[in-house]
Amino acid sequence: MILPTLVAASLALLPSTATEGPALAPQDTSLRLESTAAARRGLAWLRDQQKPEGFWSNADFPALTALAITSLLRHGATPDDPAVRKGLDWLVAQQQPDGGIYRPDAGYFSYNTALAVLALHAAQLPEFHGPIRAARSFLAGQQNDFDQPGVADNPLDGGIGYGRTRKHADLSNTVFALEALRATAALDRDAPEPVKQLNWEAAIGFITRCQNLPSHNKESWVSDDPVNRGGFVYHPGYSMAGEMELPSGRVALRSYGSMSYAGLLSMIYAELDPADPRILAVKEWLQQNYTLDENPGMGSEGLYYYYHLMGKGLATSGLNELQTPSGPKAWRSDLARTLLNRQKADGFWVNDDKARWMEQDPVLVTSYALLALGYAASGL
Repeated sequence: MILPTLVAASLALLPSTATEGPALAPQDTSLRLESTAAARRGLAWLRDQQKPEGFWSNADFPALTALAITSLLRHGATPDDPAVRKGLDWLVAQQQPDGGIYRPDAGYFSYNTALAVLALHAAQLPEFHGPIRAARSFLAGQQNDFDQPGVADNPLDGGIGYGRTRKHADLSNTVFALEALRATAALDRDAPEPVKQLNWEAAIGFITRCQNLPSHNKESWVSDDPVNRGGFVYHPGYSMAGEMELPSGRVALRSYGSMSYAGLLSMIYAELDPADPRILAVKEWLQQNYTLDENPGMGSEGLYYYYHLMGKGLATSGLNELQTPSGPKAWRSDLARTLLNRQKADGFWVNDDKARWMEQDPVLVTSYALLALGYAASGL
């Protein structure tokens, strides 16, 4: 969902415990063919779920339609595909006077807008440049700047939240907004009038304040213990994975999987130096906590969101093989097999264990799974 030039520019230098560049294992033709067949079944199921008006699942959340469209486009559909075209037109029709793409009474303003921008961008049609520019200005305008304007005097400064009445920044909203802004940055060059810009330095500050890395983050909850060092939390001072008491008696916030991939991606989109200690530290945490059985630190909660960010994060960073406590892991094969094993007979995916964060919705979860499978299968 990002420009190829951005992917190339974002290939990160890895610790000595990781391998980048061409995969070391020979290509798995059988698994690649199985993945293609699984994606075909999932896409067919997804197409059948489109509503007559053009949206998927729930009109209150344009992000659901955006993820479905992006899944179709990434797996070979074109913008003139009737389902894709109808969905794209429906998305544009949801754009509000402030540039955001959302339903006014439903919330999730930034989240819906960012994912809609990525879907419109994936279509690569000039007719969407105007709506995308307006949405870019909206997203940049959601960046937190509390207390004294222009001064990083609040831990939330620089981040992006759900927007409007729920401005409190978090890393989940921030990563999608940064991805949308970075992916579409080239459109500013031909803009008929100036487009509001994000303060990227402030964004880096917010991202840093979400990481368990005391060399760079001086928040009181930050820990250098091996369990948490380098990983990320939801926002400064709060982790969805809760707290833990360290042997010293200090209480630290737990790092967890999905937000650690969100942190890695956010730093890449913010164009941090690939050799930056913050990037190296989160890669080390992700290797030490590598698993497909759960969202590390969260169990089955947000599991497919985790798979989606995992596939995107590892593919974008150029990381092909991870050195984990149990030995080297080829993540693409592992992720593909996991998704194949979890697919339902009808072709969809859903989180059977936990309904939190809308993962009881098979349209959302199938879109996450198809996107993750695309990242995995691309290197098989």
